[in-house]
Amino acid sequence: MKRPAAAGPRLLLKRLRELLAGPGSPDDRLHEVVRVIASNMVSEVCSVYLMRPGEILELYATEGLNPSAVHRTRLNVGEGLVGDIAMNSRPLALADAQSHPHFAYRPETGEEIYHSLLGVPILRAGKSIGVLVVQNRTRRQYAEEEVEVLETIAMVLAELVSQSGILAPEDLARVRRSSLLPTRIEGRALSEGLAIGTAHLHEPRIEVTRTVAEDTGHELERLERAILSMRDSIDLMLDGDGITGESRDILETYKMFAYDKGWNAKLHEAVESGLTAEAAVQRVQTDMRNRMNQITDPYIRERLADLEDLANRLLLHLSGRDPNEHVRKMPDNAVLFARSMGPAELLDYDRARLQALVLEEGSTMSHVAIVARALNLPVVGSAEGAIAAVELGDQVIVDADRGQLFIRPREDVQAAFRQNMAVRAARLAKYASQKDDPAVTRDGRKIRLYMNAGLLADLDHLDETGADGIGLYRTELHFMVRSSLPRIDAQAGIYASILDSAKGRPVVFRTLDIGGDKRLPYMPHPEEENPALGWRAIRMGLDRPVLLRSQLRALLIAGAGRRLDIMFPMVSEVEEFIRARAMLDSEVAWVRKHNREVPSELRVGTMLEVPALAYQLGALLPRVDFISIGSNDLMQFLFAVDRGNPKVMDRYDRLAPGFLKFLKDVVDQCRAAGRPVTLCGEMGGKPLEAMALIGIGLDGFSMQAGSVGPVKEMLRSLDAGQIQRFMAEILDSHEHSIRDRLLDWAASHGISVGA
Repeated sequence: MKRPAAAGPRLLLKRLRELLAGPGSPDDRLHEVVRVIASNMVSEVCSVYLMRPGEILELYATEGLNPSAVHRTRLNVGEGLVGDIAMNSRPLALADAQSHPHFAYRPETGEEIYHSLLGVPILRAGKSIGVLVVQNRTRRQYAEEEVEVLETIAMVLAELVSQSGILAPEDLARVRRSSLLPTRIEGRALSEGLAIGTAHLHEPRIEVTRTVAEDTGHELERLERAILSMRDSIDLMLDGDGITGESRDILETYKMFAYDKGWNAKLHEAVESGLTAEAAVQRVQTDMRNRMNQITDPYIRERLADLEDLANRLLLHLSGRDPNEHVRKMPDNAVLFARSMGPAELLDYDRARLQALVLEEGSTMSHVAIVARALNLPVVGSAEGAIAAVELGDQVIVDADRGQLFIRPREDVQAAFRQNMAVRAARLAKYASQKDDPAVTRDGRKIRLYMNAGLLADLDHLDETGADGIGLYRTELHFMVRSSLPRIDAQAGIYASILDSAKGRPVVFRTLDIGGDKRLPYMPHPEEENPALGWRAIRMGLDRPVLLRSQLRALLIAGAGRRLDIMFPMVSEVEEFIRARAMLDSEVAWVRKHNREVPSELRVGTMLEVPALAYQLGALLPRVDFISIGSNDLMQFLFAVDRGNPKVMDRYDRLAPGFLKFLKDVVDQCRAAGRPVTLCGEMGGKPLEAMALIGIGLDGFSMQAGSVGPVKEMLRSLDAGQIQRFMAEILDSHEHSIRDRLLDWAASHGISVGA
């Protein structure tokens, strides 16, 4: 049964609209507006600050503050509480505003007698054009409903300010952050690659010009029709050709949002408060954005992009416009710019015309980044200010290998970049032509080159690179792109598809390495001061045996009748491996008991990431079939350095003598015990580092697909005996790093180690 519409807010919105559309000067009308708002909100003060050229917020109208302060009081964006609200585009509710660190006192306003403050941004096209504030003498705790009401009022003000002449059209125009000079912007590499093309802005958003509903029942009917139409379009997308594997899992999660009852209920409530269907969508979208931006969990925050996508699609369906109009207008060789993006939005675009994607937000684990990597599309994320800096049709260079872009580059820069792209393409073609060449050094030493993978789409690169197999399959990615824990049969189906795609080549499945910065959205996880050292990987698996057992059972079912390699991550002591192996043996017994076929060969190993495990190899090696060195975490723990902290992440070199000696000791012990050892961190994918590792006796590496060719080229030009003798000479060095000495040696011996 429908609840009765809230009459109070609806009447207030109509009254405000009448005031701003009525007679009198713009200043007089705005003054009457703040008087009505103050009365309705039971506040002694209501003030409106509007944006002026130069990112200045000017007091335009007030009820309660000193009238002489109007047009005199000005604040920079970011200055004071008002400036903070405008800069962050989010509300602020304070019972004691003057104790807030951003409080800025303006004596001409006379506001020192007012203690509490509630302020919300006045947004137009996603940009702050002002701030609406109410204040009280008492230390008032503003309710969540009051914040929502003031945000709704601010939405109406945004529409009416832009149409009533209060601000000149030129003042409302978007202030460009930079001139048309060439601009370079740093971001993060979310999907590697190089591209050059024409800027295209991803702007399917509809500008809401009518906010107050004339007929609430009619608006509810329009909303229902648009929601049904949007759901149908998502269902059609899922039925499309080529939507398989992880892309389908991601879109199923996206579909879940479209059918979410809570989201739909909020939309209906917003319409019942007196808004049009379009204004209700925008209102709920703004509220959701503000709430999710306050969440610290990176995975949950990434889901905001999916919700933004849904809201934009719903607005398009309400407007009656073709949702793909902006897609069809995309030029050939386009570089797409977006603040954020859902995976469905990316799949709307023609991959043949899309060269690269630039996001102001996003992380490597965002859904859109995962889909982009499957499409082999270069992506730069966290490119702050990119949309403000670019104009439609600008020439753009995207270097997603280094996480940077160049907007409006000079002709000489473009020419140099095109030359680099040609060289890179030729180099990739050369590597492809050599994919079947054996990975053998000049003196006949066989080096095993494997690939790292985490998605079914990554298996396509096996044939392209000629890799010997998958040395590290990160199983957690399949769990992270889903909305709920996958059942055993679903897991088994994924693992079987991976083994099928490998075509008999070995695949080493690492059991779930979740925790730390890799959270599952459907599994609660405690907040930790040092998550890299906390409850993660095998620790979580041993504490949650059902989770680990279900994965092990799924792997055994998938590996029926063929070789299966399983590896446990983050093992710190032998006892942890013994307990995990006992769980595996128990699941093998379960498979046999139920008359199901077991793997023809079962190999079980462990990651060596925790230094403590290196001092237990005597007890560990007889129990394992192989060891895999995780150099990323190992180096972090060995040097006590946070690899996510820019102040220290580059302080220690992978080619530090101490680190190499530690690795050599591990390699020597594994060889003496007859146990194969590989290295699966970033270190093994760098030709110079791989050369040094061969020099300490390592003969197995697992790396990103793009690194297989360069490393193979290096080792085929290398004499393993020579580098071993050289490493023996310099390994006791007291230097910070032996990188320069290795570079000189490689140059003098004609070894190809890249830049």
